[in-house]
Amino acid sequence: MTRLALAALPLLALAAPLPAAANEMHDTVATLSDPVAQERMAETITAMVGALMQMQVGPLAKAVAQIDPESDAAYIPPDATLGEVTGSDPYYAERMGDDVRATTRMAGHAASALAAYAPVLRDMARDLAAQWEYERDAARR
Repeated sequence: MTRLALAALPLLALAAPLPAAANEMHDTVATLSDPVAQERMAETITAMVGALMQMQVGPLAKAVAQIDPESDAAYIPPDATLGEVTGSDPYYAERMGDDVRATTRMAGHAASALAAYAPVLRDMARDLAAQWEYERDAARR
């Protein structure tokens, strides 16, 4: 899982409630801005990435090597872990957790701004739809 994909998770959570009711947006802002929720998300990612880095990839490498004997997978030891294959950074999971904390805080700020601008954006969308209907009707005359 790439750093970009993990960083995008809070942004996806932010995009989902845009058409929702105002109280749902308020709940999203509250959750993303809550230090306890931020910490829980970061701890979850840290634990998951830590577990992934300990997973053995030797059997998968063996299967890849059988399909493509000239691939680098042929040189991976049978008991190798994902962490060993990717460079064995012992602090990778913790850094990912820190990135999730920062990204979630920023997503909270962005969600708060979107909530503040939602009425204006809704009015703009209504105006654009009305303009489109006017232009469509004018083109049919």
